[in-house]
Amino acid sequence: MFSIDSTQIDAWIVAFIFPLTRILAFIATAPLWSSVGVPTRTRLILAIAIAVAITPTLPAMPAVQPGSLAGLWIMFQQMLIGIGMGFAAKIVFTGFTLAGELIGAQMGLGFATFYDPLNSSQTPVVSEFFNLITLLLLLSMNGHLLYLATLVQSFSAIPVSATPIGAGSWLNLAELGGKIFSAGLLLALPIVVALLITNIALAVLTRAAPQLNIFALGFPLTLIGGFFGLAVSLNYLATPIQSIFEFGMSSMLGYAIPGK
Repeated sequence: MFSIDSTQIDAWIVAFIFPLTRILAFIATAPLWSSVGVPTRTRLILAIAIAVAITPTLPAMPAVQPGSLAGLWIMFQQMLIGIGMGFAAKIVFTGFTLAGELIGAQMGLGFATFYDPLNSSQTPVVSEFFNLITLLLLLSMNGHLLYLATLVQSFSAIPVSATPIGAGSWLNLAELGGKIFSAGLLLALPIVVALLITNIALAVLTRAAPQLNIFALGFPLTLIGGFFGLAVSLNYLATPIQSIFEFGMSSMLGYAIPGK
């Protein structure tokens, strides 16, 4: 006679709940899915579908009761891992936002902002342009699928266990935040340098011909130079953006090493 005891029921619940917790935390913080434009119901359905699909292929889960203190601790660990992975992926987009802000400030468009309902904040137009370009490149390179593949791979690289994540892992995640500034500066550097040369040329021109109105002449020239630099740099952005994406995906697995 077929019978099911409480131990088997606990094992089935654990095999589904622990991966679902990590997946939900990742989707809630990762770019694209964490946007306000994605309904909460859609995120929940996506997380459940991924958990159902990958649960049979995952390593064995700890033999604990899901409602016990040990089970709740493991669930909390999975939530932290998912949030950390999502934050590591989010850093990539923040770097592009910083690049847009640097370029906009040099062009004189730092004041040109509009309300972004997805972020619920005032966003510079150049930053929003960079975000849209980055999102389109991510989708064209199937980056959203690579994010999900990295998430599934994390269950082998960072198994579900009661072993806590060491302080060194959170230090690695904090240091990863410094990549925002380096990535943003490197992306914006060609246009910033070109605009700096333009400003130096305008300063020399002002000294040579003081009767020129530098404010009436300089602002249009920096705008034209900035837009021209953006148009030229679009042909070369794919390679550095792809390398930054690859770095972000590797960081999703590299930041958290249990017990480190």
